[in-house]
Amino acid sequence: MKSDISRIVELLRSEVKMSVGGTEPMAIALATAKARELLGCTPEKIVAKLSPKIIKNSIGVNVNGMEGAVGIPYAMALGALYGTTDSELNVLNTVTKEMLPAAKQFVAEGRCIVKPAHTFELIYIEVDVSAGGQEAKVIIAKEPTHFVLLKKGEDVELDERWTLAKEYNRDHDSSLNMRLIYDFAMEVPLEHIKFLLEGARVNMAVAQMAFDGNYGLGLGKMLKGSNEVRLMGQNTMPKMVSYACAACDVRMSGSRVSVLCNSGSGNQGIVATLPLLSFAEDTCVTESKLLRGLALSNLTVIYIKQLLGHMSSHCSCVISASGSAAALTYMMGGDYEAVCAAVKNVIASLTGMVCDGAKPSCTLRISSAVSSAFQAAMMAMEGICVPSTDGIIEDSVDRSLDNLANIGRDAMLENDSMILRIITEKEE
Repeated sequence: MKSDISRIVELLRSEVKMSVGGTEPMAIALATAKARELLGCTPEKIVAKLSPKIIKNSIGVNVNGMEGAVGIPYAMALGALYGTTDSELNVLNTVTKEMLPAAKQFVAEGRCIVKPAHTFELIYIEVDVSAGGQEAKVIIAKEPTHFVLLKKGEDVELDERWTLAKEYNRDHDSSLNMRLIYDFAMEVPLEHIKFLLEGARVNMAVAQMAFDGNYGLGLGKMLKGSNEVRLMGQNTMPKMVSYACAACDVRMSGSRVSVLCNSGSGNQGIVATLPLLSFAEDTCVTESKLLRGLALSNLTVIYIKQLLGHMSSHCSCVISASGSAAALTYMMGGDYEAVCAAVKNVIASLTGMVCDGAKPSCTLRISSAVSSAFQAAMMAMEGICVPSTDGIIEDSVDRSLDNLANIGRDAMLENDSMILRIITEKEE
C-alpha cells in the first residue's frame, strides 16, 4: 500500500488544485496568450477552432468576472492582450477592469473569429494569430493545459498531434477502484492530505461572499433567507445545500475568485468539499475524519472522471455527488460496504442528467446533487441500497460506475449536438 499511497497522493495533488474562473474560457485564454508569445506581438486577428464541448462550456460564461465580458471572444481577446501563460488556468490573474475597454474594442472590431473544430477530441482548442505578415498557431487538446502544437511561421517548437486520440478521449484507463480509494483514505498519513482541508476552507470563504453580496442566481443566499428558514429549517442538510449553491453562485457569476477544483472543474471541487465541511461543522466530526472524508470524496470524483474522460455529456455536479455521498457515509460511521451502497444510490438517483453548458443556473444542479448525496448516505446508513435488479445498478460498485461512464461518455454523446444547436441558435 505504501507505493500506492505515494502514487495516489501525487494524483490527488495533480487533479485537486486551486483555479480562478471557468475552466474552458480560461483554456481558450491560455491558448491565445501562448499564441501572442510565439508571435512576439499583439495579434491583429485571431481565429479559434473549438470542439463543441469547449464552445458549450464557454459561450455563456462571464470571463474573469467582468461585467459585459460574456463569451468566447472576450476570453480570446483578454488572453491575447493580457494573459500570462506561466499561470496556466490562472492566465488572466493580472487582468483588471481598466483593461476591459481595450478587449471590448478588440472584439467590436471583429478581430476574434470563432469556428467549430471538426475533431473527435472533446477538449480541442486551435488558435491561429496573425500580425504584420507573421503567423503563429497553438493547439491545446485532451486536457485544458496540454499543448500539442506550438508553431510560428514554419518554425515548429512542439508537435505532439500524433498523441491525439482517434475518438472521444478514451485514453483514461483508470488504475483506481473503490476498494483502493477507500483503503487509501483510511491509511494515508494525514499530513499528505492537509491541503484538501485548506482548499475546502477557501471554498467556504467563497460561499460566504454570496451570503454577504449578490451573485449569480442567488440561490445559496436565498436558502438562508428568513422565509426559507421558516419553511425548510436551518438544520444540517439545508446548510450543506446552501453553502454549496452559494459558492457556485459566486463562481458562475464570473467572479475572479480562486476555488479548489477537481479534475479541472470548480463545481466538482465545490460539491466534493463544501457539503463535507458544512456537515463536519454541524455535527462535530473530528478534523482527522473530515480529512479522510475529503480524500475519499475527491478520489471518487477523480475515479469517475477517469472513466468518463475529462469532458462528457454528463453533468459534473452529479459525478461529484457520488464522492460526497461516499464521504458523508464514512463520516456518519459507515464502513466500506455502506460507502459503496451510497455511491450506488446516487447512480440510481441522478444518472442521465445532461450538461447544457457552464452558466449561473448550474447552482440548481448543485442543489440537486448535494440533496441526493445526503439522501443516498442516509439510506446507506439505514442499510438501504438500490438492488442489482434495478436499472444500471450491479452488485459491484465498480461495474455500476462503469455503466454510468458508458452512458455519459457514449450513449449521451448525441445530446451535445442538439444542446449546442439550441444554445447557439437562440432567438435574441
